[in-house]
Amino acid sequence: MFQEGKGTLEAQIDQLLNVEKQMRLAGEVADTKKAVTDILQLCFEAKDWKTLNEQILNLSKKRGQLKQAVTAMVQQAMQYIDETPDLDTRIELIKTLNNVSAGKIYVEIERARLIKKLAKIKEEQGLIAEAADLMQEVAVETFGAMAKTEKIAFILEQVRLCLDRQDYVRAQILSRKISPRVFDVDTSKEKKKPKEGDSVVEEAPADIPSLLELKRIYYELMIRYYSHNNEYLEICRCYKAIYEIPYIKENPAQWIPVLRKICWFLVLAPHDPMQSSLLNSTLEDKNLSEIPNFKLLLKQLVTMEVIQWTSLWNTYKDEFDNENKMLGGSLGAKAAEDLRQRIIEHNILVVSKYYSRITLKRLAELLCLSIKEAEKHLSDMVVSKALVAKIDRPMGVVCFQVAKDSNDILNSWSMNLEKLLDLVEKSCHQIHKETMVHKAALKV
Repeated sequence: MFQEGKGTLEAQIDQLLNVEKQMRLAGEVADTKKAVTDILQLCFEAKDWKTLNEQILNLSKKRGQLKQAVTAMVQQAMQYIDETPDLDTRIELIKTLNNVSAGKIYVEIERARLIKKLAKIKEEQGLIAEAADLMQEVAVETFGAMAKTEKIAFILEQVRLCLDRQDYVRAQILSRKISPRVFDVDTSKEKKKPKEGDSVVEEAPADIPSLLELKRIYYELMIRYYSHNNEYLEICRCYKAIYEIPYIKENPAQWIPVLRKICWFLVLAPHDPMQSSLLNSTLEDKNLSEIPNFKLLLKQLVTMEVIQWTSLWNTYKDEFDNENKMLGGSLGAKAAEDLRQRIIEHNILVVSKYYSRITLKRLAELLCLSIKEAEKHLSDMVVSKALVAKIDRPMGVVCFQVAKDSNDILNSWSMNLEKLLDLVEKSCHQIHKETMVHKAALKV
């Protein structure tokens, strides 16, 4: 019975192949497309997957095969992928379609989607390195006809797989293909109709997330990348971008964990102009009053006063530990150590504002450290150019005054001299005035 069914299938395919040949040689696009898709439909209905793969390869290699026919055939066969009975058959069909679409610019979008499906299968099998290599073969940023959201989603998938295999260099290179400005485009504006001669951009498939959702995924992946090197300020900026997404800002259950993370990473970030700017802008946020502990923490950093590390840690230790259960997970293995480091740096900056010269012993007392530790932290800050200071080790004195060069000294001397001469001139004028008044009075 099976042999008889197979014989009937082959006879029907041969009949359609003759029709396909006549239409192809005659250049009939619509009829060639119909013949090709009918052959595939016959194989699918008979569940003869081996013949289906053979016919796809056979039809694509026909002399003078029409581009439209190949496109229709690949699109038709892609609908059968989810209907395959087992994984091996599915992989075989995807590989066949990959071979057919390889190097053909008119089916580049279909090929990208096929590779994405194959990479997903490989990932499910635990072959992350193979999945990442497969995805990197495709440069979707050059596809003019692919929808913008689909391009972004594809590149983000490439970045995610690179991060999963801990290939941070390639992840950074791929992430640079997406400009953050692309997420700020107003999607509510009507789409312009394509002019004649312009390439028509396809609609994105239904499973592709919206632009705002892609923005969140992009910044979450960038947080994973920056966490590798503990780049706290960049992580903070990523959370800030997530916080600005409208649907997150409208829901307190979503924005409170994000705002907590912004506050923590601001505190953990080394002191620089960008950090100071973000710190002040975050303090002005009205939503911060919903989490008063964190508002107080940021205010302590802005206020030019020495912070006692032990009291601060006792106050915020529970909040610090609770971050593991919040969105984004823990703050990192080195976070507690880095937090102490930032508080010490803040205290050194405060001391440098109030003192021009201070003994190392007194500095260590203010920082609640040993003399050796205080000297080490001060030296690190001088090396990183966060501070200007000189240590006289034999005398045990730290000088925070900035060393002036000869031009600055001459300029200040010149200005002082100018002020002095101005004062002398005013004094002489006043004396002369008083003398004239007295002379006038004596004459009377």
